[in-house]
Amino acid sequence: MKKLILSATAVLLLFSCQNDQNETANETNAVTQRKCASQDVLEAQLKADPTLAIRMNQIEAFTQNAILTKRLVNGKIEIPVVVNVLYRTAAENISATQIQSQIDVLNKDYNALNSDYNSVPALFAGVKASVGITFVLDQVVRKSTTKTSWGTNDAMKKTSTGGLAPISPTTKLNMWVCTIGSDILGYAQFPGGASATDGVAIDSRFFGLSGSANAPFNLGRTATHEVGHWMNLRHIWGDATCGSDLVSDTPTHNDKNFGSPTYPHYSTCSGTPVEMTMNYMDYTDDNAMYMFSAGQKSRISAIFLSGGSRASFRL
Repeated sequence: MKKLILSATAVLLLFSCQNDQNETANETNAVTQRKCASQDVLEAQLKADPTLAIRMNQIEAFTQNAILTKRLVNGKIEIPVVVNVLYRTAAENISATQIQSQIDVLNKDYNALNSDYNSVPALFAGVKASVGITFVLDQVVRKSTTKTSWGTNDAMKKTSTGGLAPISPTTKLNMWVCTIGSDILGYAQFPGGASATDGVAIDSRFFGLSGSANAPFNLGRTATHEVGHWMNLRHIWGDATCGSDLVSDTPTHNDKNFGSPTYPHYSTCSGTPVEMTMNYMDYTDDNAMYMFSAGQKSRISAIFLSGGSRASFRL
C-alpha cells in the first residue's frame, strides 16, 4: 500500500495538460503527447490565494477520514453540465452533436459502460470500478471572440477578460471549450478553489468525438481526465518520481506514461509493480486509457458527502 503523504505542495495541484513540442503555426494535428505544466499554474494560485493550502488540506483530511471510516456516498449523484463555448472560427464553434458526444463519453467512462472497459488486464480486474456518476447537459452558452488563445490564467472564465463567467458553479459543472494555446489540451480546478473559476477548460480540438476533435485525443478522454481532477483525483504518478496519488489500490508509477504502452509496463519503484497505464489519470493516448480504480471511486465519493467540498451537487 502506498503512503499517503500530505503537504501543501502535494495537495495544491491545479492541472493542465499540454504537449511537449514547441507550438507551431499550424496546431491542427501537432499534438501527439500529453505533458503537465501544472507548476506555473500552481505558483500563480499560491501567490493569488495563500489560504488555498489550508482549505485543500482540510478537504484531504475529510476525504481520508471518510475513506477510513467507510462513510461514503451510496446514493445517486447527477451532475448538470454547462458548456461555455468561446469561438473565433467556425471550427471552434463546436456543434451540439460534438458537445453531446462528450457528455455521452463522460457517462460511459464514469459508469464503466465504455466498450474498452473489458480490456482491463486480469491483474487489475479486482479493483476496476464504476464510479457511478451521471452527467446531464444543462445548457450551452456561446460567445464570439477575437482572441486566438486564452492561456491558463482563467481568462476564459471572466467577463472582464472577454470570457464567460460560470453559471451556478456550486451546483453545476462548468466547462469552457476554447483554444487554450501552446498545445494545451485542458486543465481543471480542484475542490477548494474559488467558485468564480471552478470547472474545467478544454481545447475545442480535444472535446468529444466529432467535428474538431483530433487523434490521438479524439475519444473524449481529455474531459474524463480533467473531470477526474475536478473530483479530487491526482495524476497516477503523484506528480513526482514514484510519487503518491493518495489512492491505495493504484500501483506506484515512476512517472507519467505517453502513447499506448505495451502491457505489462513495469515500474522501477519499490516492488517493481506493473503500472496501471490504462488508468484515466495517466497521460496515455485516449485509446489507451479506460478505467478508474475502486480507491479512486472512494476518493471521488467522499467529496459528495454531507460536509464534503462538493456536497451541493447531490440530488
